[in-house]
Amino acid sequence: MSKLIPSAAKLLSGNTITKAATPVVTTTKAKYSTKSEATFEIKPYKLHKLDKGPAQSATLTSEDALKIYAQLATLRRIETASGNLYKEKIIRGFCHLYSGQEAVAVGMRQAMRDVDSVITAYRCHGWTHLMGVSVLGVLSELTGRRTGCSRGKGGSMHLYGRNFYGGNGIVGAQGPLGAGVAFAHKYKGDGGVCFALYGDGAANQGQLFEVYNIAKLWDLPCVFVCENNGYGMGTSVDRSSASTEYYTRGDYVPGIWVDGMDVLAAREATKYAIDYCTSGKGPLVMEMETYRYSGHSMSDPGTSYRTRDEVQEVRQTRDPITSFKEKIITNELVTPDQLKEIDAKVRTEVDEATKQAKSEPEIGVEELSGDIYYNNAEPFIRGLHPDAPLRHVEVMPRMRN
Repeated sequence: MSKLIPSAAKLLSGNTITKAATPVVTTTKAKYSTKSEATFEIKPYKLHKLDKGPAQSATLTSEDALKIYAQLATLRRIETASGNLYKEKIIRGFCHLYSGQEAVAVGMRQAMRDVDSVITAYRCHGWTHLMGVSVLGVLSELTGRRTGCSRGKGGSMHLYGRNFYGGNGIVGAQGPLGAGVAFAHKYKGDGGVCFALYGDGAANQGQLFEVYNIAKLWDLPCVFVCENNGYGMGTSVDRSSASTEYYTRGDYVPGIWVDGMDVLAAREATKYAIDYCTSGKGPLVMEMETYRYSGHSMSDPGTSYRTRDEVQEVRQTRDPITSFKEKIITNELVTPDQLKEIDAKVRTEVDEATKQAKSEPEIGVEELSGDIYYNNAEPFIRGLHPDAPLRHVEVMPRMRN
C-alpha cells in the first residue's frame, strides 16, 4: 500500500502562478477574495497508447473555486448524515459511503456537459446529487420514503436521475450497460459521452474485458473509469490483481492514470476524455487513484485489513477537501470567511433534509406496480401469481427529451 500513500511533500509540490485582478477589498482581513483566478500545476498523468495527455496545469476562477468547494463539502456532509442514519437503523440494508473519493465525482462533473451520461456502482449517493437530485431526494431514498428520487423503492444502491443510470448492485454490470448508453449517444448523434465508473474490485470482471472489445470495435463514446480506492471489499489491490496499472487494462484501448484526490486533475482529465471521445476515436480507460475512509460498506469497520494509522495518514496528507481548501485560500481565490459561510449553508441544508427524510411517509402498496415500464403498452403486468396480475400505473411521468 505504500505506493497508494505518497508523502505529502510529493503530492503537494508544484509551482503555482496567480493572476491578479482588481481587488474586491483592500484590507488584509478581507471577507471576500482578492484574486480572480490562479493556475495550478497538476501531478503528471500516466499514459497508455497516447502521445499526448490532459493539460498539466489548470486555471481556476474564484467563482469556480467556491462552487467546487461547496460540492465537495455537500457530498462529505451527505455521507456523514447517511452513516448516522444507518447507525440509527433508519437506513436499512446495504449502505456504501463515498467519503474520501469526492474529488473524482466533483472534478468530473465540473467538466461534463448536459448531454453526457453517467452510470456507476453502488457507491453512488454523491453522484446522484451532482447529477441533479436534491439532498432530500438522496437521503429520502436511503430511508425508503416517498420523497426519494426512486420513491423509496430503490434504496442506497438504486438511485437515478436525468442522464444518471444508477447505482448498480451487480459488481461490474455498469460497464456493459454504460457501453449501451454510449451506443445510444452515437446512434442518436447527440454528441454525448457516457462515463461508466467501477472500482478496482470489479476491474478483474470478465465482462469488462468483453465490453472494452465491443466498445473499441464500434468506437463508442464511452469512458471506463476505474475508481481505484486501494481495496476491493477487504482485499488490497496488490493481493487481488496481477497488474495494478488499471489504466492499461484496456490493452488496445488507450488509458490515463489520474490523481483522483485532486479535483482539478479529475476535471482536466475529463475535459480531455470528452474531446477524445467526441472526435470519433472511440473509448478510453481512466484510472482515478483515490481512497475511501469508511469500510467497504457500513457493516465493514474497515480496520481488519488496514491500520488506523494508514487511514489517518491519508486524511492528513491527501484529503481532497482540505488540500483543495488550502490551495484556494493560499492563492487568495477565497477567504476563510467565505468557506465558513458555505460550510454553514451546507450543514443547514443537509440537517434539514435529514429531518425530513426521517419523517416523510413511505409510499402505499398501490405503487408496487408503478413506473416499471416507460410507455407501457399493456395495462397489466405479471405479479407474484400468474392469475393475479397487477395494473401498471405511471406515478412520475418521465421528462421527454
